Amino acid sequence: MNALPDNEKTIRLLKADDGLFFEKVYKHYFAALYAFATRYLDGEEAKEVVQDVMLWLWENRASLIPEMSLKSLLFTMVKNRCLNRVRHEKMKSRTLEAIKEKYEPIFDDPDFYLENELLTLFNDALKRLPESYREAFEMSRFDGMTHKEIADLLNVSRQTVNYRLSKALEILREELKDYLPALFLLLL
Repeated sequence: MNALPDNEKTIRLLKADDGLFFEKVYKHYFAALYAFATRYLDGEEAKEVVQDVMLWLWENRASLIPEMSLKSLLFTMVKNRCLNRVRHEKMKSRTLEAIKEKYEPIFDDPDFYLENELLTLFNDALKRLPESYREAFEMSRFDGMTHKEIADLLNVSRQTVNYRLSKALEILREELKDYLPALFLLLL
């Protein structure tokens, strides 16, 4: 691990940096932060968390306080973000289990809609969306892109992406309201 100057000098250099010193800080902390994050998350998620924290450091370097321990800050941020993801996954799992329990009798009914019919209904509703709404929805839900990535790709603001997604969901919810529980479980 490359040695860094003392904490105060490191923060002063980061604040005045054009990227070269940040790269040294990144290399200095990345492996340790990643190893720490893997205590909570799998490898790829742990890597994402560490990269998010390091991006935050770069974007907020001007507001760092030299008296604050950079090492403690980074490790605390990684831990908190990891715990938030773990909590989110647990909540998501509990919600899916509750939905499954509630609607399982419906799905076990032989007269219930066939999978292909549900997908056809969903795809038809999706095709009827205005093109800009459908495009944002597909990028978000099917391609797993973030709102920022979509905004950058479409050359629009994040607010525009948020608006398009919320309108797409509103329209889909209305058109598919009778089939939502089944579609929800099917699409997962």
